[in-house]
Amino acid sequence: MKKIILAFIALLYMDVSLAQKKITVSDVFEKDTFSQKSVYGINWMNDGRYYSAQEGNDIVKYDVTTGEKVSTILNGDDLNPSIKFKGYTFSKDMDKILLMTERESIYRRSYKAEFYVYEMESKKLVKLSENGKQSYASFSPDGSKVAFTRDNNLFYVNLDDMSEVQITNDGKFNHIINGSTDWVYEEELSFTKAFEWSGNSEQLFFLTFDESKVREYNMQVWHNGQLYPEDYRFKYPKAGEDNSQVTAQIFSLKDEALTKVELQGDDKEFYIARIKPTKKAQTLALIRLNRLQNKIDLLHVNMNNGEVKEVLSEKYDTYVDIDFIDELYYLEDGDQFIWASEKSGFKHLYLYNTNGKLINQITSGKWEALSIAGVEEKGKKATIYYTSNEGSPLEKYFYSVGINGKGKQKLTDQQGVHNINMSKDQQYYIDYYSSATDPLKVTLYQTRGNKRIKVLEDNAALVKTTTEYNLQPKEFFTFKTVDGTELNGYMLKPENFDPKNEYPVLIYQYSGPGSQNVFNSWAGGQYYWHQMLTQKGYIVAVIDTRGTGGRGADFKKITYKQLGKHEVQDHIEAAKYLGSQPYVDASRIGIWGWSYGGYMSSLAILKGADVFKAAIAVAPVTNWRFYDTIYTERYMDTPQNNASGYDDNSPTSYANQLKGNFLLIHGTGDDNVHFQNSVALQNALIHNGKQFDSFYYPDRAHGIYKDSARPHLCTMMTNWILENL
Repeated sequence: MKKIILAFIALLYMDVSLAQKKITVSDVFEKDTFSQKSVYGINWMNDGRYYSAQEGNDIVKYDVTTGEKVSTILNGDDLNPSIKFKGYTFSKDMDKILLMTERESIYRRSYKAEFYVYEMESKKLVKLSENGKQSYASFSPDGSKVAFTRDNNLFYVNLDDMSEVQITNDGKFNHIINGSTDWVYEEELSFTKAFEWSGNSEQLFFLTFDESKVREYNMQVWHNGQLYPEDYRFKYPKAGEDNSQVTAQIFSLKDEALTKVELQGDDKEFYIARIKPTKKAQTLALIRLNRLQNKIDLLHVNMNNGEVKEVLSEKYDTYVDIDFIDELYYLEDGDQFIWASEKSGFKHLYLYNTNGKLINQITSGKWEALSIAGVEEKGKKATIYYTSNEGSPLEKYFYSVGINGKGKQKLTDQQGVHNINMSKDQQYYIDYYSSATDPLKVTLYQTRGNKRIKVLEDNAALVKTTTEYNLQPKEFFTFKTVDGTELNGYMLKPENFDPKNEYPVLIYQYSGPGSQNVFNSWAGGQYYWHQMLTQKGYIVAVIDTRGTGGRGADFKKITYKQLGKHEVQDHIEAAKYLGSQPYVDASRIGIWGWSYGGYMSSLAILKGADVFKAAIAVAPVTNWRFYDTIYTERYMDTPQNNASGYDDNSPTSYANQLKGNFLLIHGTGDDNVHFQNSVALQNALIHNGKQFDSFYYPDRAHGIYKDSARPHLCTMMTNWILENL
């Protein structure tokens, strides 16, 4: 009996210890304790019944109807020469595969790599080029050639004899870029590959960026053991300064002739935000924005002669949301297209013909059509499959609707966020679903009848881990701003929360235009660090202010020309709201954020000096004059036109108001938000005799990841919060 009692006590102790398992920084950033599995690299095959995925160094084929693996398309062990590839692309007819190896990042999205061409029938593997790494290698539509860029020039290779043809010769770092975009396009338009094949594979359209007049930013680079630092200089156009001059040409492979394409419209300064094939072989679509980004034009380019036709134009009193531009979809007839616009006040889908005439609005309502998942065409009828936040800005659901805007059906019911990957023939889709209480679940469905075929990933191991560590649930709340607008937030409360006690609060936010942090979805990254803080007795609150996304144009664009004004008001009101709760210690409220969020936490500790006890700013913008043209001018106009907008909400303008505890962190190798921002704020604080803490990470970029920097950063922030909040 004694042994049984002892065993029972041991079991109870084990259960208690499991319930009280504590999260460490190492769990979050080194051990992958909370790693969330997913299904990556899905490539739908042409017939729609099969899809391929990379598994290790193999490419395997799955039958959609069963969700089972049916064959191995490419066995990596059989490759000769032996390579380890990190990505793959099929040619249009799927008889060749382009394999990417030795990928080397340049900035956030740009890269160079070695590419190999694999022939399915012969199983022959050939290196694409022996002349150095390539960027953005792309098959021609007929699969006979591959185009790419190298050292700011454009090339293509004839796959029949592997001969390499150089199209441009004037490319030079920090001067001329052919076929790729410059730094600011890459960062702010998510656009790197600046060339496109014609539908008949006989021409290449490409952009050229002349950076000659763009001023350089220089970063000192310190390498361990190096006697003198290096000076890395790159072209970075700051708000109100000169941009690259962008031109376009069409190269004819047959006669090697170049034809100039006239890109300029009514506005002398402009951006080409996208290059996109249409369903007509010799017509290419371009999306053009004027420099202030309050006007958007859809252009069609004739690839035979370079003629440009302006199909559609929209102008706004504020700015164009560039997230909409990837929803442009051409129907098979080549004479109609779907266009996303928020001219109604909310993002919705519209059907136009190629003469720019509106045929009908497809979606409508006081909610947003978020993205097109697929379009199923049957003769003159078509069904649009799309995701939207109809019902709640905190959620995302999957819908179908006729192209005439009728017959709308909701295809997903589980409350939460559904992201959809649809087969090319729209007969199947993969639903990436999560909610505040459910980690990611990946499920394969047949569209007809919405029939579930197979759960591809359920993250059962993560569910078990969250139980072992007793992760706290998101508790959603709302409160009203000074103008009566209701805002969304959620909080994580400490384990064994007692409403009779008073707890310190740390607010986390990003707050940038169109962003969103408050979702009924699972979270990652900072979320687990926030859970760690709850185990140390803190409430963590996450809030979306005015200016964030999901709630229409008026809500989002209220911050136009005055970034920071409304957002910081909302965070001060949020702190007061939280401080009024009986379980909150109003004298211990802090705020933190990264990038735009760092800008906001800096401004909050200064403008809200009597409300916030502490703030952490990581890689913050401290004066919008220091940031780049495309992002800043979209929301602020130029400093020449809107000087007060730039200065009235700059943290450097309020350095004399600091009262609380402030930690300022930045990477010296940040090519995005320059270290200059933190230097300027530090100088202003020093000038005003204000004490604060700061830390810099040598050579680390905006994400502060390299060489174990992230766990170091979060350990430091944890200790600082324990001491200062």
